[in-house]
Amino acid sequence: MNFSLQDFRRKWSCRGYMSAGAAMVTAALGMSLVLVGTAEARKFAAPLDIFGIGTPRPRGAVHSAKKISPQIPLPRPRPDEAPRGSDKTEPEIPAAEGKPSPDKAPAEKPSEPSTAERQPAEPKVSACRLALTEEIAIAPSIPDIRGPGGCGGDDLVRLEAIVLPDKRKVAVKPAAILRCTMASAIADWVRSDMVPLAASLGSTISDLDNFDSFECRGRNRIVGAMLSEHGKANALDVRSLKLANGQSIGLTDRAVSREVRERVLHSVCSRFTTVLGPGSDWYHEDHIHLDLAQRRNDYRICQWNVWDPLPHVAPLLPAERPEEAPPREVAAKSDKAKDGAKDGVKDGAEKDGAEEGDAAVAADKPSPDAKPSPPPRKGATKKRR
Repeated sequence: MNFSLQDFRRKWSCRGYMSAGAAMVTAALGMSLVLVGTAEARKFAAPLDIFGIGTPRPRGAVHSAKKISPQIPLPRPRPDEAPRGSDKTEPEIPAAEGKPSPDKAPAEKPSEPSTAERQPAEPKVSACRLALTEEIAIAPSIPDIRGPGGCGGDDLVRLEAIVLPDKRKVAVKPAAILRCTMASAIADWVRSDMVPLAASLGSTISDLDNFDSFECRGRNRIVGAMLSEHGKANALDVRSLKLANGQSIGLTDRAVSREVRERVLHSVCSRFTTVLGPGSDWYHEDHIHLDLAQRRNDYRICQWNVWDPLPHVAPLLPAERPEEAPPREVAAKSDKAKDGAKDGVKDGAEKDGAEEGDAAVAADKPSPDAKPSPPPRKGATKKRR
């Protein structure tokens, strides 16, 4: 497309005049708006005052802190008759001259904690610990044990002896570290069941043989097994009960009466949740395991076979010479007499034998009057082919 000056003027003849007029109108309108306001009301410099040589910009009033501070409410001073922060009120002591009174101490200093707050709170005593008094057992409390793998426990005691109703003591050798509940169950078992058993045998209990109590280990001492109740201080292994007359009741000894061992079996299975003995496994062939393990639905385990007593076997050595036996010299003389009598009997027998032999020889000789007997006939025989 070709454009010429004539065409431009013909198409855009008023364009330039209209642009110039609009610019002038805009400038005049802007100046009028700027000059309308007063100088006092202006908060900004003039639009054309680039270098700041015009009238300075008025600034608003500055609020000083001195004028505002009296308006802020301050806390009232602490009255002299006000009590102190601590609960215990102390008698007021007149302040010495030149020294400030303790009531007028600066507010920034915190109050010192009382003696009761400094001391740690004492652990609560369990109901078992209150019930297990020295009239029942000598069992001092020991600190809680926290071992690896969940070993240990709380509310632990060291069972040293069991006090019988007649004030006699049954020593636990060695002393057993148990939970209070387990120690209380052992003491009740000995006092209620074993004392009558010993009385039926004509004596009383003096010692309790502790085979094992607290030990941080797995079941049956197998590495990697579940934690044993011994590791929780909730089990006791008993091997025997010793009586005051020197007799010992071995719970797994087959030489002990079967009736006695069965009475012990019934008593422990009715009191403890786990009883393991001979017949359960070969780990418990020489002692009885007792614990109070908690299981679902109060499940109990009682595995203890009371074997029959061993048969009496004849001794291999000869029996001792009885006291009523005669002395050895007399016995030797009697033996010689017996030997002489035997020799006489032998001589008579020999004589009788000789006579009988002569008679037999005489009978074998034929008499002169006797006829010779014919020779015996031989039976016919067949030839073998």
